[in-house]
Parts: sequence; C-alpha cells; structure tokens
Amino acid sequence: MAVTLALLPTPLVQAPRLAAALGVTSLLVKRDDLTGFAVAGNKARQLAPIVADAQAQHADVLVTGGTPGSNFVQAASAAAAWGGLRCVLVLAGDPVPLTSHPNLAAAAAWGAEVRFTGDADRASVDAQLPVTAAALREQGFSPYVVPRGGASATGADAYRVAVDELLEQLQGRRPVVVIACGAGGTLAGLIAGNVAHGRPLRIVGASVSRPVEDVQVLDLARQVAALRGEPAPRADDVELVDARGPGHGLASAAGDAAACLALRAEGLVLDPVYTAKALAVLPAAVGDQAALFWHTGGLLDAVAGFMGEDR
Repeated sequence: MAVTLALLPTPLVQAPRLAAALGVTSLLVKRDDLTGFAVAGNKARQLAPIVADAQAQHADVLVTGGTPGSNFVQAASAAAAWGGLRCVLVLAGDPVPLTSHPNLAAAAAWGAEVRFTGDADRASVDAQLPVTAAALREQGFSPYVVPRGGASATGADAYRVAVDELLEQLQGRRPVVVIACGAGGTLAGLIAGNVAHGRPLRIVGASVSRPVEDVQVLDLARQVAALRGEPAPRADDVELVDARGPGHGLASAAGDAAACLALRAEGLVLDPVYTAKALAVLPAAVGDQAALFWHTGGLLDAVAGFMGEDR
C-alpha cells in the first residue's frame, strides 16, 4: 500500500480581498499549507514517496540536511518518525542550540539526530551527506540519503501528480501559477505535470534563495518525466523570477509587506523567507491575468518571523 502523509486534495480557494490589496484581477490560493501532516506543508506530498522508497530499499535511517531554520528538515524528521526510520540531519554552520529556531526544535522533538558541518555555506551539506551515510553504513545502518529540500525525482514526482489534482479543481480556468522555488523539487514536478498535460498553464517560479541562473530545475523536471515515460520539458518551460531580496534565509521588505496583506486580508500565514517573497513578486509576474498563488506552508518559519528569531 502506498504511503500517504498529506490529506488530499488540498483546498483551492478564492482570495478576493487579497487580490484587491495586491492589485491583481483575481486570485486563487492553493492551500498546500493545509496538508494535515505535522507542520510539513507542501513537504508532506514529497516525503510520502521518499519514505516509501526508503522502506522499499529496507533503509533504517533517513539522512538529509539544510540550514537550522529549514522547513524541510523538520518535515523530514516527522516523516521519518512516522515511517519508523531513524533520522540524521546534517546542518550548515556551527552548532547552535536546538531551541534557536522552531523548525530545529521540532526536528529534535521528532527524534532527529543533528550534526553540523562547521561551514555556513549550504554546499557544505551536499558534501557531507554522502560522508555521513558512509559512516552510518560502517556502523551497520542502512541509510537513505535525501538531497536538500527533497529535490530528488522521487520527491518531485509528487508535484507531477499535484498538477492532475489542480487541473481537476480548476475546471477549465487557466490562471498564472506563482510558487516559491528554493531547492527546485516542487517547481520541477509542476513543470513536468504541466508538460504532460499539454502545457495548459503558465507556471512562474519565484526564486527565493539563489540567483535565477543557479536554479537547477530543468534536469530534475526531465527526470520526473522520464520516470513516467512522458514528454520531456524544454528550457522554455521553465520561467523564473528573482525574489531573493537580501538573500537566502533573509526577509525582504517587499515580502514582509506582502505577508502583512495576506494575514490581514485573508488570514493567510506566510513565512518571511519563502512564501512571502513569492507573493511579493506575484503582481508583476501575472500582470493583468488571473493568478493562482501556491501556498507551500512554512508555518514554523512564520512563527520565527513573528518572534524576530534568526533563521
């Protein structure tokens, strides 16, 4: 039986007051912040097939990583616990208290073991993941390595399936979809699904953590398509806009303003470093077209923002 974490389909709702506040024609919100598993948001979709694949390979420990404030690492910790797997997290930078960020505190509560690279560069995590896995094998464990953000074809395929769900909900409507893009797995899956359906949607990824030219989405989208024997996306299927503001993990003035509008107009809670930045660029991205904002979650990072904590 397939592993299921998210409660699907997630709601697709009208947001007329927020549309007016943003100055766009109309606005739908895809509520993947309401997937219903832990506080995982959209990661519940991606982690379901990842856990299933780990179990199929008889793994007993999930190894992944990111930054101390990562939404993905806490979600991965919860999913590992749910699946009966040990979880080892490799985090960029020097050791910090486990209570320094709500996401890190939640990861510890799920039972994750936390290790630090000693290097603030996020690439240090990528280098340490296979090293950590090798050390665990020497100790007799069977590790399953998940890239930062869950950006693997296995995880991204969940968003290929999400396109089926969305198109059924849209019932022929064709808004411009805007979604935050970090590691790229979510966007890659959406692109693969859109191409599989004959490109009915324009999908815009708001790159919140790295320069647009450094976002590696196309190859991952092609891997997802290859898994299913579907048409391969082209370079022009990838549309990205720069939403970084001051940089990765840092709030932007535009994002903070957008988050305030969302909270007060519709009661939508956006985190300052991903979803808020994406909403901030939505009006310019969609112009006079109908818009759909894909809300990916980030509740605990939003709480950290409310409290003024470091990310």
